This record gives sequence, structure tokens and C-alpha cells, in this order.
Amino acid sequence: MKPDDNNGRKPIGERPFRVLVIAGSNRRQYNCPGVDSKARTLMLRMADRLPASWEIDLEDLGNVYGRARIQSCNACVSTSMALCVWPCNCYEPENDAEPDLMWDLDLYARLDLADAWAIIGPVNWYAPSSNLKLMFDRLVCANGGNPREDLIDHKNPEKAMALDKTEEWKQLSRNHLEGRTAGFFSYGDGGGDEMDERGRPKLLQHPDYFDPDKEMEDDRRCYAPLVWQCRYGGIEVPDQLWRHAYVGEDTTYSEMQAENMVADEKFMRGFDQWTEVFAEVVAAKGKVPPGEHRAYGYTAPGHRWADIKLGWRHALMAIGRAPKGSSPRVQHDTDLNRDAVIRYRRGEGEKIRD
Repeated sequence: MKPDDNNGRKPIGERPFRVLVIAGSNRRQYNCPGVDSKARTLMLRMADRLPASWEIDLEDLGNVYGRARIQSCNACVSTSMALCVWPCNCYEPENDAEPDLMWDLDLYARLDLADAWAIIGPVNWYAPSSNLKLMFDRLVCANGGNPREDLIDHKNPEKAMALDKTEEWKQLSRNHLEGRTAGFFSYGDGGGDEMDERGRPKLLQHPDYFDPDKEMEDDRRCYAPLVWQCRYGGIEVPDQLWRHAYVGEDTTYSEMQAENMVADEKFMRGFDQWTEVFAEVVAAKGKVPPGEHRAYGYTAPGHRWADIKLGWRHALMAIGRAPKGSSPRVQHDTDLNRDAVIRYRRGEGEKIRD
């Protein structure tokens, strides 16, 4: 059935089971390359084969012309865990200056509402797609993130660094999405028709640079960073729900579109079997109780005054006067960093050419 977000307010025993299925390819027909992805086809096929009594939420992360993209993670955790707010407050919905697809699609709330996630995507250069990696990078706030931005004046680094040394912080930091189940289905073409009989790319002019014997043996491992991020934060990824399959080996890319993929009986049989196992595993586990601090129903507080104060902090840092005792001040005074510049948006190459 179609998802009804209002069910998120109901007691766990009264709401339907809910699954979020994500197509993680970068491709969409409404942007270059002008053709939809295989991940989208598989997402829709999976949705049609899951139990009709479940709420099935779907999202395609593919790039659409003019639509916001998933903004990159700013690595707040590396300054202080308490600076990384749950849900992420580095960005916000419908912001023209830094438009962010995570917020515009309300993905934090939808990940929260779901009892299980199914992630389907390609292997791009021995790794997940950039869209999937961006999404998971931005989910670092789910793993211990701060649910009380008011305690750090929205985004004050010094207040956050002080907070995470307190007893109060120990009571705040939680794995906010813990208990859910995630399944991963990745696919790849093994280099398509680019490989020679020795397993090296045909175009190589320096074949000794590429040793096929040292190439990754199991492409399933390309999604290991996402799988282990889930497990690290208490998201269960049973081994049988982590799968990779090949489609289009020895075939030109132009002849391996979604319509070609569905004609590959072995591949499609494997995907359908993964879907069946996914349904069995998550049904047996059942619904997941919501966490204490929910992204669903969350309304970000106003922070205009906090932004003004942070703007003043930025202005002082630009002239080498970061707050006394702060990390930027220590780095400036000891010449560990040379970032005290008025026009800080310029690239380093521009700066050194002045």
C-alpha cells in the first residue's frame, strides 16, 4: 500500500509495517544521460513483489535537472560529536543558498518511519554511487548525534566541544535509528566489454600498472562501507541480505539498459530471490519501536540570532582573532593552519597566486 506518514503517530501495534526502498544510481532520464537506471527498474519491481499489506515508500536518488542534490557532510563529528545535530542541521529544507535533497525529500523522517530499508544500486569504480555515499555520509548524525541544538546555540563549536565532556552529554547521545534492518543489493558489469582476455582494460598503454590478480575478488565488498556503517550504528544487516550480482559482462554499455537487464533470467531470478528473503527476514523480525528523539515530526528551531553570532565569529577568524582558547586560535598561533583570510571562499590555488 502507499505510505501514510500519519501512521507514524500511531502506537506500534496499530500501524502497518513499513519499508523504504531506495534506488541509488545517479542516472535519470530527466538529466544527462537521458535514460533511467537499472536501479530504478529494480526498485519498482521490488515494490510490486512485497506484501500488499505493507506500506512501501520509494525514493530514487538519481540526478534530475534543476533539482537539489544531496549536500556533502561537513564532518562536524571530527570537531565534536555534540556539534553533529540529529537530524542534520548543517542544511535545511528549501534553502536557496545550499539546496539539499536530503531535507527536500524529508529523508531523515522517512528513514525513521521505516522498519526496514532496501538499498539498490550500482558499483561505480569499486564503490557505491556518489549519491548513496553522500546519503550515508549525512547519516552520521544518526549515530550518536546531538538531539538538542539549543545547547550549542545551533552550531557553536566551542559550546559543542564543552558539552561532549559533560555527564549530560552521555544521556543525550544515542543511535537514533537503531534496531532497523537494511538490505543491500548491488550490481555491476565487471567492466562490460572493456576487458581483454587477461582481465586487463583493453585501453591500457601501461598494462603493468593494473594487476588483475590484485583486483577486488568479491564486488559485494564494494558496499562494505555502507554495510558496516549500518552495523556500527545498530542497524541490522543480515549477511543473506547483502548481495551483489553481475549483469552485462562482455557487453557494450549501450546494450545493457534496464530493458536488456530484465531479459537476463539468471540475474532477475537472483534479484527476486533476494526480495523474497528480504521480505521473510524483516517480517519475522517485525516492527521496530521508534527512538526517543525522532526525525519524524521534527521541526527545526529558528536560529537567526545564533547565525548572527556565528557570523561574527567567522569575521574575527578571518583576521586571525578566533575565540581565545579555541582550536582555530591555537592552530593560528602555532602556524598549524593559515586560513585567516578575508575572502575565505577562494580556492588555495587562487590564494597562493595573489
